[in-house]
Amino acid sequence: MIHQYDVVIVGAGIAGLTAGLQASETCKVAVISKVYAPRSHSGSAQGGMAAALGNEEDDCWEWHMFDTVKGGDYLVDQDMAEILAREAPERVIELEHLGVPFSRNEAGKIEQRRFGGHTRNLGEAPVKRSCYASDRTGRVIMDTLYDNCLVRGVKIYNEVFVMSLLISKGKCCGVSGYALATGEPIVFHAKAVLLATGGCGRIFKTTSMSFAATGDGFAAAFNAGVALEDMEFVQFHPTGIYGLGILVSEAARAEGGILRNGKGDRFMERYASTLKDLAPRDIISRAILTEIAEGRGVEGSDYVYLDLSHLRKAMQEQKLSEVTSFVKTYLGIDATKDPIPVAPTCHYMMGGVPTDAQGRVLADGKTQSLPGLYAAGECACVSVHGANRLGTNSLVDLVVFGKRAGKDISNYVKENPLQLFPTDAESAVATKIDSLLASTGNERMGEIRSEMQRTMTQQCSVFRDNNNLKQALNKIRQLKNRFGNIGLTSKGKAFNYELEDALELENMLNLAEIIVFCALQRQESRGSHYRNDYPERDDAGWLKHTLAAKVQNGLQINYKHVTVTRFEPKARVY
Repeated sequence: MIHQYDVVIVGAGIAGLTAGLQASETCKVAVISKVYAPRSHSGSAQGGMAAALGNEEDDCWEWHMFDTVKGGDYLVDQDMAEILAREAPERVIELEHLGVPFSRNEAGKIEQRRFGGHTRNLGEAPVKRSCYASDRTGRVIMDTLYDNCLVRGVKIYNEVFVMSLLISKGKCCGVSGYALATGEPIVFHAKAVLLATGGCGRIFKTTSMSFAATGDGFAAAFNAGVALEDMEFVQFHPTGIYGLGILVSEAARAEGGILRNGKGDRFMERYASTLKDLAPRDIISRAILTEIAEGRGVEGSDYVYLDLSHLRKAMQEQKLSEVTSFVKTYLGIDATKDPIPVAPTCHYMMGGVPTDAQGRVLADGKTQSLPGLYAAGECACVSVHGANRLGTNSLVDLVVFGKRAGKDISNYVKENPLQLFPTDAESAVATKIDSLLASTGNERMGEIRSEMQRTMTQQCSVFRDNNNLKQALNKIRQLKNRFGNIGLTSKGKAFNYELEDALELENMLNLAEIIVFCALQRQESRGSHYRNDYPERDDAGWLKHTLAAKVQNGLQINYKHVTVTRFEPKARVY
């Protein structure tokens, strides 16, 4: 089946819907989602959206920019950080006008709260910068955008797995995949394609990301010849529910929650004397694991406590209702009375498909664009998060650069005719699916996936070193070889989740190899990438972005300079 649109957007989260809503003013737009669109992972974002509105305390975009650059351990491209900070207030107000029900303060303005790494006066003290809607911020933003897209006539295709980008005469002209309900190939022919597929946290054993976060957009771009940028930088959120990885939002600490070790000590005072429990996520994650490694976990276990018991019950019900509900549902704990066991969980990919400020994909990661291809959101790397993303900078990234991409797509569509697409697009999908369904190997995907997740978690997570990374790389490559001998037991086409699992696992194995390979090359510690054997940040040797490209014999690494404008790199003290 072949569909034709001006614009095809892969991913129905906030970035994709923002771009789609913007482009729909002048274009015929389709949004494709692997899941039922309102279940996209953006809806799980709890804490808020950073913008220097100054509704609660004095604030300005320059301070927001500085915090973004410093939080990213100076790997942030500062021209992009300036765009983010400058345009954030306007995007928040625009969302409010679309109907997003932000929480309000007594003056009737959008209420703001503190979040990790956000400060006033260039690091002097925490500042209230995060706009929020209780602890369901992503949910209400996504629902509002979804409704507006439907009103605007954007066509939503649910449960379609996109496998490949279509390239013709050097331009992207669509995507191909299959409908999960039937197993039949489906092709979308378009003048422009936007990738907005989110992250790939399912590569790790414990993650806050949904089951759909398997890196399909990363893989599609990489397989089309795009070099991926800064893939070694994987953020681990410090407060995942122990054993599950489900997020306990940073909003809990923003409202006064305290991290305590097994002795009951507020240990973050030793690691970040100014911001304490609201230090950046990489710092807190390492602090938690250091406490555990030194024997100060709770009762000798590998977790610490997040204590909310001193916070008023009414406040928790009003501002942290989802957090307290999760804890009650999954652990049987009443957060108004008892502390919550937490440990770091894989949460966000700072790296991804390299783009410019308008979301145009840079095939070589530097200056060479791939006409017709755009990316936004977590699968993209405009390099506004550097080596470590600050909390609540994700949602604003989605809407700032999602809108910019939507605007540029509209102009591109006006100026470019529809490109002929490869005539074998449908047959290529059918051949791939039939090959997997006919497979009779003795390897099982569940075993390979578990070994991949265990390897990545044990040897390439918060703490890394040369020996572990080399072992991890060898292991991932062994698993890739084993994947070539898989056998599917389910042979039907309708909602064959074993087939979907196989396609996802293939993507994740390739991305896991890239992450480990890039981490092995970067011989320094910066942000989320911490090397025990290279514990210091090395600006002389490593103030540069990593670019991983696909070549005939495997992977090739190149580098490009970080854009520094206002803030010269300094020691990161909190």
